[in-house]
Amino acid sequence: MSKRHPIISVTGSSGAGTTTVKSTFDQIFRREGFKAVAIEGDAFHRYDRAAMKAELQDRLEKGDATFSHFSYDANILDKLEEIFRTYGETGEGRTRHYVHDAEEAAKWNAEPGTFSDWAPFETDSDLLFYEGLHGAVVNDEVDLARLADLKIGVVPVINLEWIQKIHRDKAMRGYSTEAVTDTILRRMHAYVHCICPQFVQTDVNFQRVPVVDTSDPFVARWIPTADESLVVIRFRDPKGIDFPYLTAMIGGSWMSRANSIVIPGGRMDLAMQLIFTPMVQRLVHESKRA
Repeated sequence: MSKRHPIISVTGSSGAGTTTVKSTFDQIFRREGFKAVAIEGDAFHRYDRAAMKAELQDRLEKGDATFSHFSYDANILDKLEEIFRTYGETGEGRTRHYVHDAEEAAKWNAEPGTFSDWAPFETDSDLLFYEGLHGAVVNDEVDLARLADLKIGVVPVINLEWIQKIHRDKAMRGYSTEAVTDTILRRMHAYVHCICPQFVQTDVNFQRVPVVDTSDPFVARWIPTADESLVVIRFRDPKGIDFPYLTAMIGGSWMSRANSIVIPGGRMDLAMQLIFTPMVQRLVHESKRA
């Protein structure tokens, strides 16, 4: 954690909706005139697409059916920790990009399924913004949660998370339902042991809960819409959170616990704007005074 160069970390699994949260923060940064350096969790995968396929096959032959991108050892978390630490101390660092498709290949001058070259951050940034799988990991090797100033978890209920992943991977990556299901099953061990423990480290969690039937996510024809959902927002430390103001500003919301507010799903962006704008302002203003 650094007063001079703050770090915001948004953490959630594949299909959770972290990219949507990033869009909200981009709006906040533009409106407030803050310059943010953004890094992606995919950039810290240990293997490119071909090498990951080979590693998966090797693990399966050795009897390990649980290895996935969710696993700690499938990622260079020590490198991510080093970048968090360096940025917090100096405001500098380096990152790269994982190239998912042909459109990104043209942008980053690298083949799909590979990484771009490491490159330095732009200078004179106000903060660092991370979005990915492992932004609040605490284990025997790394402690990323200690280095981030604001940690946000995006955690839809599990059936909804699966529906979102199935629809995204089928539409954007051409996978079959069976292929996505196999991936979900393979990732379950690491989801429990590597992803879920991060959400006790996060400062604010957003959990979208559908209010329509999602009993069998593998045959769901549509992703429940925002208007067919509620969002539970949990604050690890509710001190200083103006809950009466939030419930007044976000129509249809209510307190479910002393540290939790429930809102209509269609007002999630508004809630994030109200909650995080003053937090980001405070981080940047304190960094300029440090």
